[in-house]
Amino acid sequence: MQEKKEALRIKILEIKEAIQLSREEAKSHVEGQAKAQWAITLCTRRAEEIDGCINDELARKPDLKRELDATKDELNELHTEVEVTKSKLSSILELQHEVSTKMQLSSVARSRAEVQLEKVLKQRMDTVKEIEEFRGQRDVLRRRITFCREKDAIGNASMLIEPRLKYKEFSAAEIRTATDGFSNLMRLKSGGDWTDVYKAKLHHTSVAIKLYSSADVDSEDTFLAKVKFLSHMRHPHMLSMIGYCSELRCIVFEYMNNGCLRDILFSGTRGSKRRNYGLNWQARICIVANVCTGLCFLHRAKPRPVAHGNLNPSKILLDCNNIAKIYDVRMPLSCDKSDLRSDIRAYGNLVLQILTGRNWAGLVEEAIMMDQSKLIEVLDPMAGEWPLDIALELGRIGIKCLSIHEDKELNMTNLAREMEKVKKLADEIVANGECVVANGRNLDDHEDSTEFPNFFLCPILQEVMKNPHVAADGFSYELEAIEEWLKNGRDTSPMTNLRLKGNLLTPNHSLRALIQDSQKR
Repeated sequence: MQEKKEALRIKILEIKEAIQLSREEAKSHVEGQAKAQWAITLCTRRAEEIDGCINDELARKPDLKRELDATKDELNELHTEVEVTKSKLSSILELQHEVSTKMQLSSVARSRAEVQLEKVLKQRMDTVKEIEEFRGQRDVLRRRITFCREKDAIGNASMLIEPRLKYKEFSAAEIRTATDGFSNLMRLKSGGDWTDVYKAKLHHTSVAIKLYSSADVDSEDTFLAKVKFLSHMRHPHMLSMIGYCSELRCIVFEYMNNGCLRDILFSGTRGSKRRNYGLNWQARICIVANVCTGLCFLHRAKPRPVAHGNLNPSKILLDCNNIAKIYDVRMPLSCDKSDLRSDIRAYGNLVLQILTGRNWAGLVEEAIMMDQSKLIEVLDPMAGEWPLDIALELGRIGIKCLSIHEDKELNMTNLAREMEKVKKLADEIVANGECVVANGRNLDDHEDSTEFPNFFLCPILQEVMKNPHVAADGFSYELEAIEEWLKNGRDTSPMTNLRLKGNLLTPNHSLRALIQDSQKR
């Protein structure tokens, strides 16, 4: 029994312990339930918050999608820009490489250019030295040119004359052959009118043949007297006689390529070919100086002076170098001071006509002599820009000659000295480069045919060459002309007057082809 009690008591204790545990467990369950309820409350609250966030996120989703799409578009644009930038960068790199290569080449070229520049500078210094030397020689050469021109004025005529100045008497057959039977094609004009002068060729040289009518020479004795008189007119600025023909009563003169001064100054209209040719102011000064020298020679002739009697621009002829020569001097039947004064007055009129390029006739005294400043207003523009002091000095000389009745001591010798000073001053102005002077051209070549370069012309014949040959002096001549030159015993160059090294003549085929081609055109 005791054991049952004891077992019962133990069982009761166990039951109490179980109840206590149950109570503790219930309590813990209550606490857990409370916690769970609290957790559920928290979770519910959190879930609500999450739902709110989800709703907010869902509301923001379209905006985020739009932002995402925009961002994708920007990314695509950036990607495109990156590709373009890469392409540009690649081009820039290529360009940089190309520029780098060019810079290297430029550097090399610059180095070469610097070397070349040094050479050019050295050449320039050498050239400057040569220019200084040439300038030193220029005045000497100018004086030589002037001397040679004046020498040619005599030499061209004297070459055609027999030795010892014996004038050749040509036969009528020779004259007719030379003039092609006095054909009008050979006849010369002056001022648009026919003259009694014919251009011809005797012994391969151009000459002028003047026929004298019975009104000019009424007998053979008169004609021979005129020939004798002209044979004594030996001066660089007097037209040279070469020969004559008694049967036809004609005289052969040297041919003047540029014709008479009147045709150049004021024949025809001011727009004609000869007017367009023009004479520059320096050439005009040389012409008035040449005429002055020629008149001085006539007025100082022995045993008595000779007056020209009809000096005017039509009595002044110009050669290919514009050297002036006087012709048509009247026979000196009688000559007094009044005749010489008349020549001086005519010379003054000629000076003013050359200055103005106008045929003033009787208006000179009325206009210019009353007011010398008027002369400057009417200077011929075809002459270029006149140096004022030279133009005034020439005008003073011209007016002085026209007023010779007020200065009875005036003579051609004094005038020649004054003209020499004017010419010297003009030469100095040109030599110092203070005034540019244009070069003139040969009038005869300009009118007879198409304009040809000077090297197409034979230096002896002054005509276009048909069969050019090179002589030992290096110049080309017409074969017949140079052969005739050598056959006459001459051993000097027609151009330089120096002794030739030989008589070998070589055909100039190149020049001949150029001439033929130019003539075909």
